[in-house]
Amino acid sequence: MTLSVTFSSATLATETLNVYTYDAFASDWGPGPKIKANFEKECDCELNFVALDSSVGILSRAQLEGKASEADVLLGLDLNLMEAAKKTGLLANHSVDTSNVTVAGGWNDKTFVPFDQGHFAFIYNSETLKNPPTSLKDIVDNQDLRVIYQDPRTSTPGLGLLLWMKSIYGDKAAQAWGRLATHTVTVTKSWSDAYGLFLKGEADLVLSYTTSPAYHIVAEGEKKYKAADAREGLYPQVEVAAMMKSAPHPELAKRFMQFILQPGFQSVIPTGNWMLPVVALDEKLPAAFDSALKPTKNIVLPAADVAKNRKAWVNEWLNATTR
Repeated sequence: MTLSVTFSSATLATETLNVYTYDAFASDWGPGPKIKANFEKECDCELNFVALDSSVGILSRAQLEGKASEADVLLGLDLNLMEAAKKTGLLANHSVDTSNVTVAGGWNDKTFVPFDQGHFAFIYNSETLKNPPTSLKDIVDNQDLRVIYQDPRTSTPGLGLLLWMKSIYGDKAAQAWGRLATHTVTVTKSWSDAYGLFLKGEADLVLSYTTSPAYHIVAEGEKKYKAADAREGLYPQVEVAAMMKSAPHPELAKRFMQFILQPGFQSVIPTGNWMLPVVALDEKLPAAFDSALKPTKNIVLPAADVAKNRKAWVNEWLNATTR
């Protein structure tokens, strides 16, 4: 029995857990390196983040590879991609206790484990934009505002905006997209591309998160970046992880899924991914997060509706913005 345990530990030590995620998460300035170090201390293994260009790209890559994929875990899908991901049949149920998860409404999904949360918002520089918009309709209709956002086909913020717009405008969304298009500087493939252009002064507003200003306060001591208010309400994002049924290292993948809700992962999220954790932490969040815009209302379309209509809504956006 002792020899068997020793052999299993030695085998585990040689294992590499492959986690597909988006590039910002795995980057040197993202939460990936710290989370990798924290998990490797516990697992006596190697954690390998496979960085893809977007959250949507994670799902696309897994679908393309199918059961032959080397991915053990997909990390970085969100609420709006969950139904589509489930329908692939590639994902396994987890055995993680999510009773301490603090997202609105709680969490009882058997496939996905949430790892961070926030709300989409447009960010502006308060030193250069003296009269910021106070609603999504202001952003759509004010032709003087230069706007950058992300492609809903490749970016979860872009998809979030698509659903936010649909929630507010309904069957008049196409006309709203058309009005926004007249003062949109560009639509980028990823969040990092869009935010980089904004920081260079290429736009007055960029689609990001209510917590983005906290980064500038903590990392740069800079308080000029703000999240624009939205009287209609804000659209939430909850990012999630799931384990592949064909995971090459299933036991290690299960350990990582458990680790997601532990302090070694969750404590890195606020100042690593600049989002809010999904469980209560022992340490208090940096004071900069107190300034994060609080939504007057949560706007969420039913997941089944998103899965059913996403393609049609993307086509509606394409038709309205490429005329």
